[in-house]
Amino acid sequence: MSRTAPQVRDAYLAAAERAVELLADPRVADAWGEASALDGMTTGALAGHVARSVLQVEWFLDGADGADRADGTEVRPTSAVTYYARIVDAPDPGSALNRGVRARSEESAEAGPAAVADRTAETLGRLRTRLPREPADRRVAILHRPGEEMLLDEYLRTRCVELAVHTDDLALSVGTGTRAPDAAAGVAVDLLVAAALERHGAHAVLRALTRRERDDVGALRVL
Repeated sequence: MSRTAPQVRDAYLAAAERAVELLADPRVADAWGEASALDGMTTGALAGHVARSVLQVEWFLDGADGADRADGTEVRPTSAVTYYARIVDAPDPGSALNRGVRARSEESAEAGPAAVADRTAETLGRLRTRLPREPADRRVAILHRPGEEMLLDEYLRTRCVELAVHTDDLALSVGTGTRAPDAAAGVAVDLLVAAALERHGAHAVLRALTRRERDDVGALRVL
């Protein structure tokens, strides 16, 4: 299902609000140093990872906003679908991708539960005002992928995925029933299925949806 820019922005902000509420839950602070539902990550590190899907949006908006290279050629923005379709090492806990995620998450968690929750809430407050004012053609540079840019709303689609998936992980880790809003989960499902299609093709995804015994590539496992 195609969603317009305002719908994506609204879905993202609602998911971020739900994540902020969860980060402020005393059960998250109580379990900060304990193992989370994700292997190799403490609850605090997982909370830091959730927080980054709010914090990074502001960081990226504060970064360079250019559509041209130094030589004058246009930079073609990366789509959200391609962003995920090319991630092939996510299931491997020891991959460079996952080691980097854990390191950045642990760094974010070092401030402690109260500071992480407060900083994320403050950032969300600014984004509520800022995002509706950004034009439809606004681009952001992807800081961890030098030279790449995405349209802001494409980037927010990726953050809906991260918030929907990891809000669920964090809630499971601390024993709450918190979930991302349905709108954000819908954005996440749409995007991940499209990424699966780009990576494996329609026939493999069809088998994964209807004939799991023939799904020999795990076509729907994008992350």
